[in-house]
Formats: sequence, structure tokens, C-alpha cells
Amino acid sequence: MKQFFKFMFASMLGTFLILIVCFFLFIGILVSMISFSNKDEVKISNKSVLHIKLENMVSDRSSNNPFQAFNFNTMKSNKELGLNDILANLKKAKTDPNIKGIYLDVSNIPMGISLLEEIRNGLIDFKKSGKFIISYSEMYSQKAYYLASVSDKIYLNKEGSIDFHGLAAEIMFFKGLMQKLDVDMQIIRHGKFKSAVEPFLLDKMSDPNREQTRQFIGSIWNHIVKGISESRNISIAQLQNIADSLLVQSADDALKYKFVDELVYKDQLIDILRKKLSISDKEDIDYITLSKYEDVKTNATKTKFSKNKIAIIYAVGAIEGGKGNDQTIGSEKISEAIRNARIDNNVKAIVLRVNSPGGDALASDVIWREVMLAKKAKPVVVSMGDYAASGGYYIACAADKIIANPTTITGSIGVFGMIPNLQKMFNNKLGITFDTVLTNKNATAISGNRPLSTFQEKVILNQIERIYGVFIAHVAEGRKMTIEQVDNIGQGRVWSGFDAKRIGLVDDFGGIDKAIEEAAKLAKLTEYKVIEYPKQKEFFQQIMEEFSGENATTKALQKELGENYVYYQTLKSISSMKGIQARLPYVISLD
Repeated sequence: MKQFFKFMFASMLGTFLILIVCFFLFIGILVSMISFSNKDEVKISNKSVLHIKLENMVSDRSSNNPFQAFNFNTMKSNKELGLNDILANLKKAKTDPNIKGIYLDVSNIPMGISLLEEIRNGLIDFKKSGKFIISYSEMYSQKAYYLASVSDKIYLNKEGSIDFHGLAAEIMFFKGLMQKLDVDMQIIRHGKFKSAVEPFLLDKMSDPNREQTRQFIGSIWNHIVKGISESRNISIAQLQNIADSLLVQSADDALKYKFVDELVYKDQLIDILRKKLSISDKEDIDYITLSKYEDVKTNATKTKFSKNKIAIIYAVGAIEGGKGNDQTIGSEKISEAIRNARIDNNVKAIVLRVNSPGGDALASDVIWREVMLAKKAKPVVVSMGDYAASGGYYIACAADKIIANPTTITGSIGVFGMIPNLQKMFNNKLGITFDTVLTNKNATAISGNRPLSTFQEKVILNQIERIYGVFIAHVAEGRKMTIEQVDNIGQGRVWSGFDAKRIGLVDDFGGIDKAIEEAAKLAKLTEYKVIEYPKQKEFFQQIMEEFSGENATTKALQKELGENYVYYQTLKSISSMKGIQARLPYVISLD
């Protein structure tokens, strides 16, 4: 018994000490977070270089979650900036006399092509200041090279490489998996191009899907090639030949075909930068990262007081009913944000930033209604990101003006329903059977445990046709087109932003800054303050969520799966689908 109490008290003491350590660790993290969120103004020298790396995924809006990039080894947080703050910093650096130029240090950029396009345009605008932009890397991916092509000089490591081969769209099909699992996916859709359901019906692309995919990736690639051609003075025909024949296989090839200006090692690049800055070879170069430059105050950052406001409302992620979260567009949350901006008399115009592949059709209509109400009260301009397709276009179509990048994926005006029949899987794989007592003959119309009857399929198809009719009517009203015109370019077809402008789905090319300018013009504003919705979560709320099981699981999966996490997200999104969907056909990643 004595031995028992000895071990018991030792165990209790150990547990108590662990709790004390965890408590002080938590307090340390908390203090670090608070100090991070209240950092003092950063001072820089008069010969500073803005060092841009873009190693992490860039979202449309900077997160105020201090744990997002917290390094538990160094107990420091490296804030990851969103597109909004990256563009703001480039504008600030353009007029900051202490910033002499930009050093682009990019190799593989994990972000969408349209967000990259906006940063590229921000760099082009920065060059108007007469300051330099130089790039150096050991390896440029296609997207990294497209960004770097705006530089005054592009340098490559002498043993480095450039990836330049064109774009490909690769789609994963699940038909074989469904057959092995004895799952019958019951699909009801409208539109020959509504290919969101094809992965469950086929083992390869249908002809209409292949046609639309070839056109929109071709359009995006042509835009990229045109940009590189103009920046590097290489003909489009030559660039296409280089991509077709994979002619850039080494650093020497990159130099030969004028993709780069010089092959150098890092120490030689540092010497080049020193000459640019007119400093001696013994002086250190003052680099400042985008995240640190965020805390530098200049005259350009001192906003003039104005009671007039333009509200940017960020609608990012798949569309679903309810509140949603930071990765989804909850109809309640976004509707509330639009409503708050509408009833605020100081808000003179609204910019709805849409970066969404679509989702729940009903939730999309709920948001559309709020956009319509807002439009009656004040100007509404939509800014499209990487995607504004299907449900994403549904919530955009009522705006006074729609601004998109040529590389934006949009359109996909169509709806579908997808109901799995798991009866064979339960019977054949698990030995489970079901028996049912009904009060009415269609009481189990959508049970998932038995096939739909012909009548039930017809009822669902009628619902889909009705929702599609409402969808194209909204588009026709918003875009001042006829129902027939919308139907001809609809039926689920996906378009690039370039082609969308040609067929009337968007009004002009540009990014978020262009949309803000248009909103100010429509509201007749010369001075205004930009505010952002939805309001981001409070600090302590984020702390509690960070230690919740769901966040911990998500982070673990992201770390374990890496780039393949997108496939897990896709399957999870499919499993959570409710009701009739207005959704992009598939996950699109261009590189």
C-alpha cells in the first residue's frame, strides 16, 4: 500500500508539473501574440531593398490570426500577408524614398494565377517610379517566371533551371472507385457543359468538357505568353516553340533564348545589388521583407480623414448555407456583411470581392438578394479573383460593374444534383440491409439507401430546371441580356476572364484596385477610406479555436498531405454538399 501511494503521489506531481509548464508555455505564446499584434513602428535606412519571396499561399485578405504563421521553435510569428496588404505595400514602396528597389526572390509560388496577375500588375505600377526590380533564383516555376518577367533584369544561378512548358488541366475521375465500392451516383443536371458531375459518371472527359477546357486554358496561356513576350521582347511564336519543344533545359538555354539576362551565383548577385545601391563591398544590404515593411509608416500611409467609405466585402471559398468559416462563404455571414454596408450611410459604394468556385444554389440566391438590395441603395462593383464561377457568378451578376482578370475562371452558369445510392455497398460490402415502413409512397425520396424512382428523378429534374431558369433570369437582368443569350453562353460552360469580357459576362479587366477606382467613380468620390467586411474574429476567439480539435486536425492533414491536401478538401466538400448545387466542375490548378 505504501508503494501504491508513493507511485500515486509521484504521478500526481508529474502531472502537476506538466500542467505548470503548459500554463507558462501558453502564457509565453499569448504574450508573444499580443506583442506581435502591437508592434512598434519599424524604421528603415535610406538605402533599403524590398525583399519579396512569396513562399506561402497568398489569400485575398490578410489574416489577423497570430497563430497562422507562428513558429513554435523561435516563439515568433511571421505574418503572412494577403493580396490586399501586398498591393498596399507595393504602392507605399513606390513613393517611399527609403526604398530604392525590389529584389524578387521567387522560385515556386503557391497561389492562383489571377492573384499572381494582380501582384504582377502591382510591380508594373511600381516600375513607374523609376526604381529597379531585379529577380534572382536557382529555379523558376512557370508562375514564378511569369511574375519575374516584369523585372528590369532577371538573373539565374549558373546551374539553375526554368520550367516553361505550357498549361495542362488534369482531372481526377472517381467512376472506377464508385464501381469498386458498389456506389451508384445518381446525377441530375442541366447543361451539356455542366461537368462537375463527370468524375462520377465517366473515366475521361466528355467532348463538350474537353472543348471548354481546351478553350479556357488556351486563353489563359495566351495571356501569359503575351505578357512574357512584351516584357522580354521575345516573339509569341518563339515562346510557343520553346514551350512545345522544351528548349529551355538548362541555365545556358535560358540565357541563349533571352529568358534571363545573366547567369550568376548568389554572391555575384549581392555585388550587383551593392552597385545598384552605390554602397561599398563591405557594407551590408538593408533588406526588408513585405511582412516587416507592413509596419513601416510613410506619408503615403497617413490616410486623410474622410467620413466617406468604400466597403470591400470578401466572399472567398465555396458557398454554403449558414455562417460558414474563414475558408467558406456562409450565406448568413456574407449577407449580413452586405446588409451592414448597405445601411451604413457613410459607406458610399461597395466592392464585392468574389473568389469562389460556387456551391449551394439556395445560399447563392440568398446572397444575390442582398446584392440586389445594396445595388438599389449605392453602387456595387464586383472584383473577381482566381474564380468567380457558377454560384460565384450567381452572387456577382447583379452588380453595376464586374471587373475580372483575363486569367479569372468564371461563367459555369448551370446547376446539378448528385445523390448517392449506397444500397449495393451496404448489402455487398458490409452485409447491411434496410427495411422501411412508409406513411406515403415517396417518404424516402432521397434516402441514399435505395435508387430513385423515375418519378422522383423527374421531380428533382424539375427543381433543377426551375433553379437554372431563375439563375439565367438573374444573369439576364444583371447583364442586360436576353434569356436566350444567357442560355447560349450558359449550360455550365466555363470561360476565362478574357473570353468572358468578349461575351458580356464581365465589363473590364483589372484587379481589386481597379474595382475600387470604379466604385469611387460611380459614387463620385475623390476622397474616401476603404473598410473591410466581414469583420474578422477577435483575438481570444481565435486562440480558443486554434486549440480546438478541428483546427488541430486540419493543420495536421495539411502538413502530412502537402500539395495533395486539395484532393482531401475536394472529397470533403463533396461529402458536405446539400441540396442543388451551382458549382465549378473541378479543382483547377494552373502552373
